Amino acid sequence: MTTEEKLKHFEDSAIAKAKSLAEDMIREHQNALDKVFADHKADKDRQIALQIKTETDSIKRADNMQLSKEQIKLKRLLTQRTKELKEKLFLEVTEKLNAYRKTEDYIKLLKHQIDGIHEIAKDQEVQIYLDVEDASLLESLRAYDNAQNSSFIIAKSSFMGGTKAVIPSRHILIDNSFQTKLEEAKKEFTFNGGDADE
Repeated sequence: MTTEEKLKHFEDSAIAKAKSLAEDMIREHQNALDKVFADHKADKDRQIALQIKTETDSIKRADNMQLSKEQIKLKRLLTQRTKELKEKLFLEVTEKLNAYRKTEDYIKLLKHQIDGIHEIAKDQEVQIYLDVEDASLLESLRAYDNAQNSSFIIAKSSFMGGTKAVIPSRHILIDNSFQTKLEEAKKEFTFNGGDADE
């Protein structure tokens, strides 16, 4: 092998070695860049996922707050409407009671209540109170009630009809007034909902 051939062989060998080293360095550098890129991409993906979750949670909270406000508003409207309907209903009931008090059935009811009072009082003294607006019925109810131990009193203020009675010896108050019955019904009354057809 000549010197020239040796030099050529050395040159080719050195170039091949340098080329191999350069390729290794490029590959290592490319791998490092790929890792940096993958880490950066994963970090950005995490940041984006976190941002999406944060925004989603924020939107859900805002929606829930808005929904809650609307529910409170609807409950208030429902409560107000229920109250208005209840007042209207009991106003109509009061009007019907007033109309009922002008009938013969009302007088029969008062007589029935007087009989019930005597059943409770037995033979003891009883004071029977009539509504101030029923003063015109006093004499006919006295005539109906021929018990010796009862006295009829016209109340000083209206209790919307019916009767009240006191049995002094037993400290008993019997309240058959329409006002008390109406107040009890109003207190216990609730709208159950449902269809108009039910």
